[in-house]
Amino acid sequence: MTEKLSNVSLSDYRLFLSKVGCKCTRTKGGHEHYTRKDLPRQITVQTHVDPVPEFIIRNALRTLGLSKKDFFEILFKD
Repeated sequence: MTEKLSNVSLSDYRLFLSKVGCKCTRTKGGHEHYTRKDLPRQITVQTHVDPVPEFIIRNALRTLGLSKKDFFEILFKD
């Protein structure tokens, strides 16, 4: 079975961001902003949308320089 980015829960997405070293630096309204020192821009998460839209995850992966395969390997490794 192929994992789908369209079915990722908000809690799993937050866990992934934590595992790749991102920290929530600001919360404003319904958004959380995650940063890491080497990233060119912050990653914004809408806290009121669950599951997370696929385009949001794809944009974050592009910013992090990771692939869809990397996403699932990082998320589900022990």
